[in-house]
Amino acid sequence: MSRAPKPLPLPTIQARQIWLRAQRFDTRTPFGEGAQAVAEAIAHLGYVQIDTINVIERCHHHILFSRIPSYRRADLRHAQSVDKSVFEYWTHALSYVPSDDFRFFLPAMREHKREGHRWYASVMPADTRKVMRLLRAGPLTIRDIEDDVLTEKEHLWQSRKPSKRALQLAFYTGVATISARQGMLKTYDLMARHFGWDKLPKPASAKEITAYLLDRALRSQGVVSLDSICHLDAPSKKAVASLIASRVRRGELLPVAIDGAGKQEHWARPGALEPAEVLPDLAHILSPFDPLIIQRKRTNLIFGYNHLFEAYVPKAKRKLGYFALPVLVGDEIVAALDLKTDRQAKKLLMQKWTWLGQGKKTAGRKELKQKIEDELDRFERFQLAE
Repeated sequence: MSRAPKPLPLPTIQARQIWLRAQRFDTRTPFGEGAQAVAEAIAHLGYVQIDTINVIERCHHHILFSRIPSYRRADLRHAQSVDKSVFEYWTHALSYVPSDDFRFFLPAMREHKREGHRWYASVMPADTRKVMRLLRAGPLTIRDIEDDVLTEKEHLWQSRKPSKRALQLAFYTGVATISARQGMLKTYDLMARHFGWDKLPKPASAKEITAYLLDRALRSQGVVSLDSICHLDAPSKKAVASLIASRVRRGELLPVAIDGAGKQEHWARPGALEPAEVLPDLAHILSPFDPLIIQRKRTNLIFGYNHLFEAYVPKAKRKLGYFALPVLVGDEIVAALDLKTDRQAKKLLMQKWTWLGQGKKTAGRKELKQKIEDELDRFERFQLAE
């Protein structure tokens, strides 16, 4: 039996540049423009998280804007509702995912249909029958249902409307899908009718889902660990680890040792370790839910930056601000900006500017600040558009 190869040393700066290239932050317009760019960006990243906070533009639009300079909200609406190249489902959170990946989510839908969903255990059969009768008549939003008798919430994020809970259960079981969004108002439709399917695609096997999780992470992260592949998905780790070991034996993956990672193992495809160059003048104001930021320990290891999400922290204890946004310039996170969009006054408000990392150095500060302010101007135009 051959020995496992010794991990290749990987300097942090190289790991960072590989990740930035995988996230497509190494060039200005990696995906082009329009609805096709949205579809390609989501296909490459694997998913784009959805969140309700709108102190600035919601994170799904923000994440796409960071990679598509000409992005318009209508592009995502077109991809979801017209081209139907993306759809919504649960990854580690509610997300946009590529429609081509639907079959990898079908087993989870069937499991929820067979065993129920713990968040919606209180949904009554009568409520399900009611929303299904309405759905068969055509797409609908929760505002179209006006005769609900409100009930008490069982948890903080639950609706008091029984019909909304029944619609959400239909969504998780794959009977219904979200065919359109206006802000956070969802339009539901029958899954088969929305996609024009006579029958649903063939569900992926457990083995195929494991390979999908690993390949998605390798494509969008470049260098991966078990934690980064299975973010908030611990049950998948055993199968993924077995697949990694198999690919290492075949020479398809190489173990690497990132500076400062200690005993945490990382792997990469051999081709991903080629030198990566990131344009030094590129500046991005990132969402705290961006794939580059959302895995806090990974971001801290590779960028030396531990993001603080302080929306739920008492004001007196905040360090960066209520909704601070990390600023990436070249291959460094150099600042965090606490911003707020005043849509009525049509202004982007600067609540707090905190220099971080290389940004703390006074040498070159003037040029760095100018790059960020140029990006702020572009960011403000995006915030106030449409």
